[in-house]
Amino acid sequence: MTRIAVIGGGRIGEALVAGLLESGRAGKDLVVVETHADRAELIAGRFGVRVTHSVADAAVGADLLVIAVKPGDVDSVLTQLGKADLNGGDQDQVLVSLAAGVPTARLEAKLPAGFPVVRVMPNTPMLVGQGMSVLAPGRYARAEQLELVTDVLASVGKVATVSEAQMDAVTAVSGSGPAYFFLVVEAMVEAGVGLGLTRAVATQLVVQTMVGSAALLDESGQSPEELRAAVTSPAGTTAAALRELERGGVRSAFMEALHAAKARSAEQGSGDSGSAN
Repeated sequence: MTRIAVIGGGRIGEALVAGLLESGRAGKDLVVVETHADRAELIAGRFGVRVTHSVADAAVGADLLVIAVKPGDVDSVLTQLGKADLNGGDQDQVLVSLAAGVPTARLEAKLPAGFPVVRVMPNTPMLVGQGMSVLAPGRYARAEQLELVTDVLASVGKVATVSEAQMDAVTAVSGSGPAYFFLVVEAMVEAGVGLGLTRAVATQLVVQTMVGSAALLDESGQSPEELRAAVTSPAGTTAAALRELERGGVRSAFMEALHAAKARSAEQGSGDSGSAN
């Protein structure tokens, strides 16, 4: 069995552990690194996995070392891994980084020569098993190692692979993407309240419309354009609403927003300080 060390017991780390256990992996094959005592106790009690405060301790015997900390904490983790016996004995370890904006070259530079690294851009729907994880292999990651990482992340959603040159665009589209949808939901709820609905009813209508529309798009095999056209009757209510959205420049606003997110991701990858998503 693959042994996995999840370094970081925050929301993303917890979501990964929950997904792995739900997919059938044994708790004995998982270890979580968490330095905050209350959080460590919660994870150990909730999932029945071993929790340690030591990165070096967790690395012993682990096949996958998953960094699930904030970008600003990655260097500290790498320093601690540098003190561990990486690739000791017959181990064939792989480092998997879920930290936004940290390029594989930066990870590889702090690890033993030739150490395989896979960079991942996840998103928050991972918390409900519906994440989109995008992988970019480093210079030394082999095909079978990438397949293993893909299998692990498939426990919390869908997985795609791109070149690292595309990761800033991935961050802009899917890494930050949930926030765009939440903003649209906020706006539609407020509009519904303005039309006389209660906030509770407006929220229920908008959320279920989003959930149902996403499922329809995912399962129908039709394009967004086809599905939009199917809802839009000539001179009808939907056509009137869409006309106003186009007049408001919704397409250009999204284009500019994603370009801004991509540029910020590139800045973070070059070493600029700041928060992740």
